[in-house]
Amino acid sequence: MVDYWVRPMVEGDVAAVERLTDQSYVDLDRRTHRTGWPEPAPRTAEQAAGWSARVSHLVGTDPRGSWVAEDRGGLLGVALSTRRDLTWTLAAFAVRPAEQGRGVGRQLLDAASGYGSGCLRAMLIASEDPLALRRYRLAGFTLHPLMMLRGRVPRSALPVVDRVREGSVGDIDLMDSVDRQVRDAAHGPDHRILTARYRLVVADRSTGSGYAYALASGQPYLLAATNRRTATDLLWECLAGSHPDRAMAIANISVANEWALDVGMACGLPLWTSGYLALRGMRPPSPYLHSGALL
Repeated sequence: MVDYWVRPMVEGDVAAVERLTDQSYVDLDRRTHRTGWPEPAPRTAEQAAGWSARVSHLVGTDPRGSWVAEDRGGLLGVALSTRRDLTWTLAAFAVRPAEQGRGVGRQLLDAASGYGSGCLRAMLIASEDPLALRRYRLAGFTLHPLMMLRGRVPRSALPVVDRVREGSVGDIDLMDSVDRQVRDAAHGPDHRILTARYRLVVADRSTGSGYAYALASGQPYLLAATNRRTATDLLWECLAGSHPDRAMAIANISVANEWALDVGMACGLPLWTSGYLALRGMRPPSPYLHSGALL
C-alpha cells in the first residue's frame, strides 16, 4: 500500500527541498567519495541561498515540471524539470536516503517526464548511483561518461586572451542564438538568473561567438561556443579569475569536449571521471560545458 503522494511543487516548498537535496547529495557523495577529493560537506549558507534561488526560479518558469513526494511526516523527494524550445531537462532529482526503495523516485520521475511530452530531445546529469543509472537507461537515455579536472591553476600557464569581454543581460539574444546552434535549445529565461549570480564573459567575433558563466573561484559554470577556438579562449578567461593558491575544477566534460581537457592539462590539473551526461534524441553538445542544474 502506497502511504505517500506526489503533488506539484509550490514556492513554499523551496526551503524544505533545499534541505532535502543537501542531505541526499551529501549522502551520495560520501558513498562514492574518492581518495584525494575534498571531503563531502553540506552547502554553506551562501551556497544554500544560491541553490534556493535557482529552485524558486524553476518553480516559477516551469511549475508543471516541478514535483515533490510527501507523507504525513514531510517531504520525501523532489524532481524539477524544464522545457526549453523542444528540449526537456531534469534539473534536480533527489529522494531522502532513508526513503529510498519505496518507489518514490520512480513516481517522481514519471511525473516530471510527463512535462516533456512532445519534446524531441531530453538531457540530464546522472550521478554514479547504480539504481539511478538503471532507471535512466530503462527510460531510453544514452549514458555518456563525464570527466573532471581539479587543482590549482598556475599563473604561468595563463595565455593572453583577446576579444573576450564582460557580458550583461544585453547579451541574452546572442547567448540564446549560440545555445540553439550548440544544443538545439535556448536557455531563455535561465539567462536572467545566471547573469544576476555569476560572472559572464562573452566573445562575439566574425570567426565565432560564445559565452561563459564562471563562479568566483574561476570555475566555469556554463560555457557554450560556436567553435572550439572560441570555447578555449572563454575557458582560459574563466581560469584567469581563479586564485593561484586555491583548487578549482573544470567539470562536466564529455568525450565530445576534449578541447577542455587540453586546457586543463596545460595547467597540470589531474583528470578524474565523474558521473554521466544522459541524453535522449540528441548527441553530446559541443563545444559545451553544461551547468549542474540548468544544463
